[in-house]
Amino acid sequence: MPDAFTRTPFFGLTLIFVCWVLGVKLQKKTGWLLCNPVLTSSLMIVVILTVLGVPLKHFNAGGSVITMLLGPATAVLALNIYQQRKVLQENFLPVLAGCVMGSLVSIVAALTLCHLFGTNSVFSASMLPKSVTTAIALGISENGGGIPGITAGAVVITGIEGAVIAPYLAKLFHLKDPVAEGVAIGACSHAVGTSKALEIGKIQGAMSSISLCVCGIITTGLALIFM
Repeated sequence: MPDAFTRTPFFGLTLIFVCWVLGVKLQKKTGWLLCNPVLTSSLMIVVILTVLGVPLKHFNAGGSVITMLLGPATAVLALNIYQQRKVLQENFLPVLAGCVMGSLVSIVAALTLCHLFGTNSVFSASMLPKSVTTAIALGISENGGGIPGITAGAVVITGIEGAVIAPYLAKLFHLKDPVAEGVAIGACSHAVGTSKALEIGKIQGAMSSISLCVCGIITTGLALIFM
């Protein structure tokens, strides 16, 4: 492929768009959680760049434009909290307590495992925000000296695991309160888990949606302490 073309932002943006559309179509066609568009599109981009021998800095000429949009995307999450404000007011203390504990346990567990496996500080910073939505997680990782690519992969894997395991854990621990179930799913497996919570029930979906936003805010604050 011509070097002059791959250096332009158009190449990176086009590649991201095409791979994302293909990832979305693949998930719709299969219905598999493992075919999450974030994961499949990322894998497609890696394969294409490797096969074509395109340097990462060329791809980032367009990829950096997408990165710039993470800030506005994060701010838009506040709209979700506003839309669900009545539900949040009715269950404020359970949601707050669940989100604080969920965020704290997630961070402590990630850092403890990193310490046990002897990883460096860069990898630890990359894994710390694994349980919050991608837009927030990448910002936390980058500001803490982590590698956004590792963080994105960890976020996707965490979300898929939560979505798959959550219904079984609810049955195992006899969790029948829809509010508690929704908060637990949203606090641990963010947007991917929320899609599963919406399948389980309307209340679970609403509470999970709120929790992923609240946990993002709490984790951002806790990251300042643990990083």
